Amino acid sequence: MINVEQLSYRYPGANKRTLQGIDFSIARGEVFGFLGPSGAGKSTTQKILIGALRNYTGSVQVQGQEIRDLGPDYYEKIGVAFEFPNFYSKFTALENLKMFQSLYKKSKDNPMDILRKVGLEQAANMKVSQFSKGMKMRLNFCRAILHHPDILFLDEPTSGLDPLNAKIMKDLILEQKSAGTTVLITTHNMHAAEELCDRVAFIVDGQISLIDSPRALKLHHGQKRVRLEYTLSNEKHIEEFPMHNLGENTRFLQLIRQHPIETLHSLEGTLDQIFIDVTGRTLV
Repeated sequence: MINVEQLSYRYPGANKRTLQGIDFSIARGEVFGFLGPSGAGKSTTQKILIGALRNYTGSVQVQGQEIRDLGPDYYEKIGVAFEFPNFYSKFTALENLKMFQSLYKKSKDNPMDILRKVGLEQAANMKVSQFSKGMKMRLNFCRAILHHPDILFLDEPTSGLDPLNAKIMKDLILEQKSAGTTVLITTHNMHAAEELCDRVAFIVDGQISLIDSPRALKLHHGQKRVRLEYTLSNEKHIEEFPMHNLGENTRFLQLIRQHPIETLHSLEGTLDQIFIDVTGRTLV
């Protein structure tokens, strides 16, 4: 669906390039995550992919066509939800969606049905100026999927959401994936990326350090050990064991048979720690 080769970009007046020759590809129906701190180049990459920045160098192809050569019809194929959404604040949520829906040729869904999906049906006739950030984020997602895009660009899609609404948002993103939509997420939320993304790219200072699936990264960078927490004489104790031949480990078997087990965890790496280990940077 998307193929990028040696992509570089320098903002006018900048001393150095924001993107420094990055390469990646995204398959049709894949959820792909760009992970990195502020200023890493995530948003610049997204702006190039949606056609907002065209004076780049290198190649950026979507469905085999170079982005800089695409016309207005491209916007019928993509949906975009920025982290800081802009709406007509004096319009209601429903009026905003109807207005944006009128811009597309193939958008025929009832906006109320989309608002219902994100739990905003009761706020449909409320002015957007009265919305919280979390409500605006959910409305922003509604706007992005109004026209059934082939590609969905999401910038920090769970930002400002409480745990319940964050789960709703994640479920809706995975629903889009199941329908065949290609999804590109830019975020520094490693937990959300781990739950949503088929593959992730670590980007720092305009360069991609690594691309792989969250599972593969965690297994490769983690320890093949398990940590057991158990109770003995009303006190908690912790012991670790190698995974190899765990079922034959006498001490491990003795503990799980003779003592109340509090927790049992494998010690695969976390994406946060892997990012720090690979890039030498934090996500702040």
